[in-house]
Amino acid sequence: MQGAGNDYIYVNTIDHPLARPEALAVAWSRPHTGIGSDGLVLIGHSDKADFSMRIFNADGSEARMCGNASRCIGKYVYEHGLTEKTTVTLDTLSGIKTLHLHVENGRVAAVTVEMGTPADLHPVALDYAACPSREGVAVNMGNPHLVVFVDDAESVDLPAIGPVLERHPLFPDRVNVEFAHILPDGRIRMRVWERGSGITQACGTGACATAVAAAFTHLSGRQSDIIMDGGTLSIEWNAADGQVHMTGPAVEVFNGVIETEI
Repeated sequence: MQGAGNDYIYVNTIDHPLARPEALAVAWSRPHTGIGSDGLVLIGHSDKADFSMRIFNADGSEARMCGNASRCIGKYVYEHGLTEKTTVTLDTLSGIKTLHLHVENGRVAAVTVEMGTPADLHPVALDYAACPSREGVAVNMGNPHLVVFVDDAESVDLPAIGPVLERHPLFPDRVNVEFAHILPDGRIRMRVWERGSGITQACGTGACATAVAAAFTHLSGRQSDIIMDGGTLSIEWNAADGQVHMTGPAVEVFNGVIETEI
């Protein structure tokens, strides 16, 4: 499945339990010898919510949260008959998330995710000479992000700069990195280097972090459309309760069977 181009392999572990998902994420994410993906997502039982989600990046590391993956899980569990609810709770390593499914003619057209409140929001001084800006904004959206506003996100040498900032000394557990600029119509263009996966087409928590950072630095209001390589997500940072709401698509690309040798 893919959400705004952020593509993961999804396994319903309620029916198909998996051992060693870290190793499987590495093997299956390879594009030529595996399936090819940004990582592996497990859909499971939970004693706290309707379902659980575990996310393993393409390098085998486990992520705490993924907004695009959570939308895809909402679509999967509804369209595959695991639930009839249109409001679904999801148990993640960053807490319980609520998914609101927008259903049209029996299909999930879009999903709104209550992403929680931003944490650790503060400016960051960057001393890396190759970075096109000397200042960024750190924000945690269930996982850590560093948002850097530049004149032109398209011109950033993401393969060179992304891995360096991912391992910036200020972030001992590594960080997701977003480069963004404000478009004339107020929308925000963003490109992402994901911790553990590298360049991806989109990042849901990264889109949320970018919208929050833009509002924090007075570059935009509390509602933003974030344009990424794989698509656009609508983000609202609610002033009343501080919650971030993310709305966007989810698409099932194909399903099949793969033999496990791990």
